[in-house]
Amino acid sequence: MERYLAELNEAQRDAATTIDGAILILAGAGTGKTRTITTRLAYLLSLGVDPRSTLTLTFTNKAAQEMRIRALNMIDQNAIYPPELFTFHKFGLLFLRFHIGKLGRKPSFVIIDSDDRKRILKRLCGEAIEAKLASSVISRYKNAIVTPEAALNQNEGLDPFSKKRYEALADIYASYDSYLTANNLVDFDDLLLLPYMIMRDNPEVKELIAKRYQFIMVDEYQDTNELQFQLLRQLCSAHNNLCVVGDDDQSIYGWRGANVRNILGFRDHFDKTKVVKLEINYRSTEEIIKAANELIGHNRMRYDKQLKGALGKGEAVRLKQSNDEAEEAFFVAKEAQKRINAGVSPKNIAVLFRINALSRALEEGFSKARIPFRLVDSVGFYERVEIKDAIAYLRLAVNPDDDFSARRAINKPRRGVGDLTQKKLLRIAEDRGLSIMGLLSSVSDEELDEIAGKKAGKALREFETAIGELSALTHESAIKLIDRFENLIGLRRYYGEKEESERALNLDELYGLARDFSVNNDGAGLIEFLSESALASDQDSIDQEALNLMTIHAAKGLEFDHVFVVGLEEGFFPLLGDTCDLEEERRLGYVAFTRARKSLTLCSARSRFFHGKREVMKKSRFLAEAALVEGCLTIEEGTPFKKGDLIKHKLFGMGRVLAVTKAGKEQKLTISFGGIERDILSNFVERI
Repeated sequence: MERYLAELNEAQRDAATTIDGAILILAGAGTGKTRTITTRLAYLLSLGVDPRSTLTLTFTNKAAQEMRIRALNMIDQNAIYPPELFTFHKFGLLFLRFHIGKLGRKPSFVIIDSDDRKRILKRLCGEAIEAKLASSVISRYKNAIVTPEAALNQNEGLDPFSKKRYEALADIYASYDSYLTANNLVDFDDLLLLPYMIMRDNPEVKELIAKRYQFIMVDEYQDTNELQFQLLRQLCSAHNNLCVVGDDDQSIYGWRGANVRNILGFRDHFDKTKVVKLEINYRSTEEIIKAANELIGHNRMRYDKQLKGALGKGEAVRLKQSNDEAEEAFFVAKEAQKRINAGVSPKNIAVLFRINALSRALEEGFSKARIPFRLVDSVGFYERVEIKDAIAYLRLAVNPDDDFSARRAINKPRRGVGDLTQKKLLRIAEDRGLSIMGLLSSVSDEELDEIAGKKAGKALREFETAIGELSALTHESAIKLIDRFENLIGLRRYYGEKEESERALNLDELYGLARDFSVNNDGAGLIEFLSESALASDQDSIDQEALNLMTIHAAKGLEFDHVFVVGLEEGFFPLLGDTCDLEEERRLGYVAFTRARKSLTLCSARSRFFHGKREVMKKSRFLAEAALVEGCLTIEEGTPFKKGDLIKHKLFGMGRVLAVTKAGKEQKLTISFGGIERDILSNFVERI
């Protein structure tokens, strides 16, 4: 262990060997946070701490696996149990398998994804509310720990139209919650919300879990939301041994509920917090670090820290302004080809953009140049139609009362059971208090023929028999079940006969994944495989020999030798508007810059075709703020103030607008002046 500690710098070593109490490790981009936190875990184990009393939480499976391997490589792997190291959602899943009975639910629940949720909501919403909106609102409610009952009471003070709309959304939330409970389903948000509720309402469970996990560590703490923060409070209720590592400058998920104040206010929430700053960057050259430091230095809501380079000066950050998006794509493709010709692997090159709409021209440019590329965050493997069809069957085998999966599987492959027959089955089942599969198993062949017709009745009976046979195999090895599944259902054969070879090959891949999972997990069964597949992440598979096109959000946590950032124009990056948080946009720029190891190229265009017309563009303010072009702070006139604006007051100096409300004909601004909040009328300040 001493050898591994000796490889750390002074700040890293201090963080790794601080054991008791709350500790906040502020780890700037590329400063070795993974090495630090895994060394700290290994150090704990080397002191004799039971690995089962440690809990390390991350946001991706890839990060969890990497940390587990690194930590175990530092110690005698044969002498201990593996440490408890999971994503937040995997921890919630394992917790619920043991404790969901406290809610009167069965441990054989099935996890649904966001697409499944929208399909369920589409039926519940009807024509009144868009399912996508309802899904977003429900997710926001759950992550703010707002129950359906509480949601009904959150509409005071709204205008009549908005109040009616949100009351409708609260009703849909209640119906959706009841549907999940009745069908023993949980969504991704439930994997965190339900464990929190169980611990909150069952002190004996909270005490049991808090005493079990004596040392808790959290990676990427700046990305936690209110629910994750409150869940951690429950887990630490018996002690104060919480170590979090993160970087407030890389908090870029505010739009999906992440709260940067969790990390900025950590010392206020946990007593006697020790703060350790990691500021030596081992990833990027000094020229890249300098631009990143200059840019993020314009944010006011941040800890005082400064990256320092350890790799030498390197290439200067390159700027390129093109006439339009086609010329920009041609330039990036040409420069990428030069790197590839010089021996750089395409997978070590990334092109990043703020909004997905910019990918089209880039895709065309790389296709014309015959450069292999992959568009990250396109349709994920588990989101594909054929994979979801197969998963529906497998879920139904685990939970025959899952009407949602039954309706998806019942006519795939086509067996003559149309929509009208399905609706009739569902109506009769509901009238009798049964699920669809429960109805099929309870009626005679004659009654089934009367309900569905002879042809469809025969097909439904065969369907019921097949599901029953699969259900009997759910506790067997997943290999055995998958082999029987294709023989019984013939889903791959169905797509092959339709000459949809890509779908058939994707099913082969799914079957292969199930077999490999069973082999690598001591003959694990279907329930375990479904749980793992539900938690899979697109980032887990980024390792192809192809250049990467992706949004900056998708690039978080990754690094590449050569990075191109396109679309650096006002309105595109940063995005501007009433809902824009300029500080988060700037943090997004900082993340984009610091993905680069050896070279960084920043691209802008004089015009772009967007929303049906060509627009003249203005260079992004971020280029000036990063001290890469001549520029200065300018006073903006004639437009209302908005959240995120930088302002100047003649007495209080520079500040950042946190909130805007009306005050007669004026605006009342809530402004942070170096952390001190004041309410000021808008005509007493000027925008910078």
